Amino acid sequence: MRPAFASAGLELVEIDWRAPIEAFDGIGLVMLGTAWDYQDHPEDFIARLDALAARGIIVCNPPAAVRWNADKRYLRELEARGAVTVPTLWQEDCDRAGVVAAMDHFNTDRVVVKRQIGAGGLGQHSFTRESLPAAEWRMGRACMLQPFLPGVVEEGEYTLVFVEGVFSHGVLKRAAQGEYRIQSLYGGYECAYEPDPADLAAAQIVVDALPFDDLLYARIDMVRLASGELAVMEAELIEPYLYPQQGPDLGKRLARAILARL
Repeated sequence: MRPAFASAGLELVEIDWRAPIEAFDGIGLVMLGTAWDYQDHPEDFIARLDALAARGIIVCNPPAAVRWNADKRYLRELEARGAVTVPTLWQEDCDRAGVVAAMDHFNTDRVVVKRQIGAGGLGQHSFTRESLPAAEWRMGRACMLQPFLPGVVEEGEYTLVFVEGVFSHGVLKRAAQGEYRIQSLYGGYECAYEPDPADLAAAQIVVDALPFDDLLYARIDMVRLASGELAVMEAELIEPYLYPQQGPDLGKRLARAILARL
């Protein structure tokens, strides 16, 4: 991205979000990136974004979008707006009995338990009827329970990157052998992917369902259901990795969009 930004007359300066607020003096626009501890300190993080916006700095994506996107209950709103989502049970906490009840509810032998506020697959669990959690186990936080989807390991997870609501590029993410999480932390890998019209249309429905019209970027992560439809797993609006290796024009797209905002 740096060469593309330089060609557009833009300078990229990296600043820790916890730095003194004065460190942002002279910055015209803040684009979030790799703030990988925000999920553990969401209120502090959003308060900092609000403070930057109050100083007249353009924040991308805006604090309101970050606040909305930080809690994965936003998926319920997307579903209400017409997006296909993964079947989910939402709970304030979960124990062993809750895991078994979810398996019965989804008529499956394997479920995944995720944080409602989380990122990178951290704190995520996968249980089967043969490998239930210990009797005393608790999630200890608000969580979401979903049936394990075989498509995640058989086909992979699809990522579609959008800049200002327009499709930029696609990525297919695959899990390592014996693993179901596709993040590189767990051995996952990715390759370029060109969505067919039906898959692109499914992702565009998600983008159009987002309740914001000022987003610089959006990354839509999807998985194929048994029905053949792509369902949204997450709509990443906060600081997603945008896979520039698979999208060689990403830097130019972002530079043009940022110039228009400045």
